[in-house]
Parts: sequence; structure tokens; C-alpha cells
Amino acid sequence: MINLNACPLWLYRLLPFLRWWPGVNAQTLRADVLAALTGALIVLPQAVAFATIAGLPPEYGLYAAMIPTVVAALWGSSWHLVSGPTTAISIVVFASISPLAEPGSTQFIGLVLTLTLLTGAIQLAMGLARLGMLVNFISHTVIIGFTAGAAILIASSQIRNFFGLDMPRGAHFHEVLIHLGSHLADIQPWVMAVGLITLVSGILARRYLPKLPYMIVAMVIGSVVAALLDAQLGTETTGIKTVGALVASFPPLSLPDFSLTAIKQTLFPATIIAILALTEAVAIARSVAIKSDQRIDSNQEFIGQGLSNIAGSFFSGYASSGSFNRSGVNYTGGAKTPLAAALSAIFLLLIVLLVAPLAAYLPVPSMAAILFVVAWSLIDFHHIGEIIKRHKRERIILALTFFGTLVDLEKGIFLGILVSLMFYLQRTSQPSIRELLPSATDRDNPRRKFLPASGPAVSCPQMAILRVEGSIFFGAVEHVQQHFRNVDESDPQKKHLLLTSRAIGFIDLAGAELLAKEASRRRKLGGGLYLVGVQPDLCDMLRRSGQVDTIGEDQIFRHKGDAIRAIYPRLDTEICRRCDARIFHECHHVLPDGTRRAPMA
Repeated sequence: MINLNACPLWLYRLLPFLRWWPGVNAQTLRADVLAALTGALIVLPQAVAFATIAGLPPEYGLYAAMIPTVVAALWGSSWHLVSGPTTAISIVVFASISPLAEPGSTQFIGLVLTLTLLTGAIQLAMGLARLGMLVNFISHTVIIGFTAGAAILIASSQIRNFFGLDMPRGAHFHEVLIHLGSHLADIQPWVMAVGLITLVSGILARRYLPKLPYMIVAMVIGSVVAALLDAQLGTETTGIKTVGALVASFPPLSLPDFSLTAIKQTLFPATIIAILALTEAVAIARSVAIKSDQRIDSNQEFIGQGLSNIAGSFFSGYASSGSFNRSGVNYTGGAKTPLAAALSAIFLLLIVLLVAPLAAYLPVPSMAAILFVVAWSLIDFHHIGEIIKRHKRERIILALTFFGTLVDLEKGIFLGILVSLMFYLQRTSQPSIRELLPSATDRDNPRRKFLPASGPAVSCPQMAILRVEGSIFFGAVEHVQQHFRNVDESDPQKKHLLLTSRAIGFIDLAGAELLAKEASRRRKLGGGLYLVGVQPDLCDMLRRSGQVDTIGEDQIFRHKGDAIRAIYPRLDTEICRRCDARIFHECHHVLPDGTRRAPMA
């Protein structure tokens, strides 16, 4: 038996489920079992539909929701993420392979398995290379907008099932609304009645029976109502569809096509699917983690997704990713550990093997109603309201991500990421640069407290004191350089520039060269550039780039008081003689050339 308290770090990385396994107890197991059972019932009709979208036999959707789901749960980092077949990935799989082979054929299935294997290998390689940091550029606002948009898509995808309308699968959001509005007369009343009863039952059970799994309660009530209606009126009258009979079998072993031709044909689509699937999975994991207050390890999630797709390719599965609706069901169903996701796959297998005929009685409108409730719970109304009220730029990011997701799921989140990065680069490329002045009540303090200049403040006529708050990198060089030049261009007497460097977060080679060029330029003007409060990273970059000699060791100071005492003798004595500002302690006693200064009248 493994002593979990004594496990080395490498074992946790190899078997990450050892981190949460000790927390499994009777209470969490009960919650996980209930959430898993609900998830298994939810995925049943979805998996069949997704396989059909991907151009595969229906059973392949069920297989993709079994082994890959277990592997992703055990080797991922999210407590609630449920992996398996998804609409978006299914569409991409069909679009990638259908030009190469007839959908549903043996050749088509072989290429799909190869595509799945390569997708998993790419994802695993990205995880092992520690590229999970890339998803840190997905901002919180993007996640909220993506979640809300995906929730609307989940609900819109179920409108056809809720109202009993004949609507093409995969229709865009606006097309669904247009079709619904133009076919109101075609709504099947008994189908809608079952959906409404299930929806109301779920809402009431969730509110008044919190100890019971409201989704299962709602589905049982919906199934009973549908059965009674069919018995009284007949299925032809009611038009209530059910999941239908399922093929009962274990996921059979499979072998991808390892031919060079197959690999060449599927490598590029696999790369696209790998990136899209990882973005989707980590975004879903992070969005649910916001609600569950959990930390997501993106690298581990990459590894989990990669291993799940590799395993799926050998067990008749096809490319999978995190599922928004099933992860939402898992979270709102009360899951406590990743064991719930693994158990949902096991329950799905048991349902398929043991009660496949009974699954045929599960009404489709009841499933649609449950997904309506799930979609509603995924929308973070509180944070959306805060963003709309208080943050102008975040409003733009939220709106673009939300509406972009409604148009296209993956492109929506990429649009949000792109816009948020553009705003980020705009902010970082324009660091705040403030003019500072010595505190009037702190002149005799050796540490020299400097404060931002405000209003018509009196400054030194020969020297400007600036503080850069941000990073000086290649993207910010032009902005910083313009501020430096504005100092002497607006007042030619200000040939000296003291730069307080404590707030400079990062500097690259271009930034170091900028400081060196500014130092040379000011020396030619008869002044100088001086650095004070230089941080280790800035000092290291200046030395490695060879710019310390250009700037001058004697121009770099640790404290402001040391800098002022060293710079003051370099100022023009005649200008100081006529100056009444006297903002420095040294100004009140002697002139720069050492002559005693007469007191001010």
C-alpha cells in the first residue's frame, strides 16, 4: 500500500490523482455518485448525436465518452471538468476527414483514429513542454463572456428538442431564433408540455429539495408524464421522441492508420484540433474553477487531455475535449472530486450494457429542459453586471467574446483573447511616466521623499525627475523616448534627467539601449541621465547588454539623497544663482560651485 504522505514529487506528477484521492470519503463519494449518474444520463443522447455530426457510427460517440473521460479525469487537474465528444470538435473532425474518405467507411474511421492519436500526442507534448502558461493570457473577462455565450449556445441547441421542431443540426444561433420565430405554428404542444413540466420540476426540486439530485428528479417526472401522455394519446399524436435503443458493448480495441500517407493527411488538422480542444478544455476548467474556488494547473490539464485522446484512439474513440454542458452538469450536480467524471463513464457503460432498452424511454424534451437549467446556472450575472457598470475596456472584451462565441464557439474565445491581449499590449507599451518633486516638508530627510507633481508646482529649472511605472521593452521604447525628449524640448535648460527606477518592472535589450542613447544625448547637451533605485533585474540587463559603461557607473545611485548630492555640483551655477525655487536641501546653503549662498529675502 502506498503511503500518500511520503510520496515524492515525481510520483505526484506521474500519478496526479494521488493528490485528491485521500480526500475521498463516504460523503464525497455519495455526491460524486449522484453527479456521475446524472452526467451519464445527460451524455447518452449527446454522444450519439455528436458521433453522427462527426460522420461516425453512433456507438463511437459512446466510446469517446468512456475511456477518454476516465483518463482525462484521473490525469487532469480540474475537479469538475468532464471530457468527451463535443459539438465543435465533432464538426472539425468531419470537416477535416470527409474530403479524404467516405463518412462512416472503414477508411474514414481509420483516419479519424489517426487524427485522434496525433491530437493527443501534440497535446501531451505541449503539456510536457510546460506550455500551459499560454492559457494564462486568457483573462477572467474572456472566460465570463465565453461561458455566457456557450451557455446560450447550449440552450439554443436544445430549442428544437424542447419544442419538437424539425430544425437542422448545427444551425447558428441567429438561424435557430429565426427558425423558431417563423415556425411557431409548428410547435408540438405535447412535446413542449413534457419539456415545461421537466423544467418546472427541476427548478422547484432545486429550490425546495436541495438534498435530492434535482436533475434526476426532473427527468423521472418528465419520463413519467411522457409515458402517461403516450399511453393516453399515442406516440403519433404526442410526437414525443425518446433516446432510442442503443448498442450494448464494451469499447472495442482499435488501431489507428499508421501509414505515412495517413499521418501526412491528418497532422495539420490534428494540430488545429489540439489547440482548439486545449483552449476549450482549459477555458471550461477555469470557468468552473471560478465558481468552485479551485486552482487549475494548465500544464497538467494539457497532459490529461493528451493522454485521454491517445487512449481514445486505441479504444474506438475520436478526438475529445472538455464539455461545457457536461462539466456544468457535473458541477451543479454536486460533484466533489474528479472521481465523479470517471464514475460517469462507468455508469454510461453500465447503462449501455444493462439497461440500454430502458434508455429508449427517456424523453428528448426532458433532456433539453435539464440543459436549459444547466445553461442558466453557467451565466455569471453578478460579475457581468460589475464589468458592465465599472470597466469600459472590459465591457468591450466581454461583448466581443460573448457575441463572437454565439457566432462561432472557438473563434469567439480566440477573438476575446486577441482583443484582451491588444488592450494589454496597449497598456504595457504606454507605461505611466510621472514628474516628481521633493516633498516640501521632507527636504532635510537623507532618503528624500519625492511626490508626484500636481498643479502649477515649482520645479528645478535645470533638472527633471521622472518615475517610469511599468516596463521598458521594445514595445514601449518609442513612448518612453518621447517623454524623455519632451523634457528638454519644452524647456531647453532642463539638460539633466533623474530617473527613479524602482517602479520599472522589466527591461529588455531595446530598453537598455534606449537608456544608453538618452545618456549620450544628454551629455552632448551638457547635462546627464541619472538612475536611482535600480533594481537587480535592471542592473543585470544593463551589464549584460554592455550599456553600463555608456551610461556611466557614477550616474547610477542607490538612494535619492545620494543622487541629489552628486548631481547638484554639476548644475549651472549662474542659473542656480538666479533661481528662487530652491526645492532641494542643497539649494539653501551653497551654489553648485561651492560658493556660500545668500539667504532668501
